[in-house]
Amino acid sequence: MVEWAAGLVASGGLAGVFLLMVAENLFPPMPSEVIMPLAGFAAARGQMPILGVLLAGTAGSVVGNAVWFEAARAFGAARMRRIADRFGRHAGLGPEIIAQAEAALHRNGPAAVFLARMMPGIRTGISIPAGLVELPRVVFYTWTTLGTGLWTSGLALAGYMLEEHFELVEAWAGPIGLAVMLVVFAVLGWKLWRLQRKP
Repeated sequence: MVEWAAGLVASGGLAGVFLLMVAENLFPPMPSEVIMPLAGFAAARGQMPILGVLLAGTAGSVVGNAVWFEAARAFGAARMRRIADRFGRHAGLGPEIIAQAEAALHRNGPAAVFLARMMPGIRTGISIPAGLVELPRVVFYTWTTLGTGLWTSGLALAGYMLEEHFELVEAWAGPIGLAVMLVVFAVLGWKLWRLQRKP
């Protein structure tokens, strides 16, 4: 089954890996935890160059995230503020909360974007608020590329090196992403607790 799936990924070549990773960030047909280890497995079988797999996977993920970021940026922070001012109070989302969220993302933007790339469920989601608050493009794309490159390369190299024990990749990828997410939420919770205790 693994060899068949890896062959299917490899049949599209590096362009196929790139397009699958773009799609994974737009309307996920399958998660990166499956795509990249399969591509790494195919590279270990000599069906694709491993360096090409790493570059194609990273580039595809960055392009997929760019779509959401640029769409949210085009919508704009000013329009978002007007909507929050008009309707947000009914949902507890007034302009003050929007302003606080903007400030937090501007202040912690690089870390938030970088770490989110390794978190299940948040990986693509972070691109939308980053675009809405108009996070500088150089910040977004630099840290997206670094975080995405680390995650996708780690998955592909795991598939490449564990070749005969492929099932271990999927077993470990989820818990690692979950662990990163729990650490980030623990730090955020601690910061909020400290803020509430201040007189």
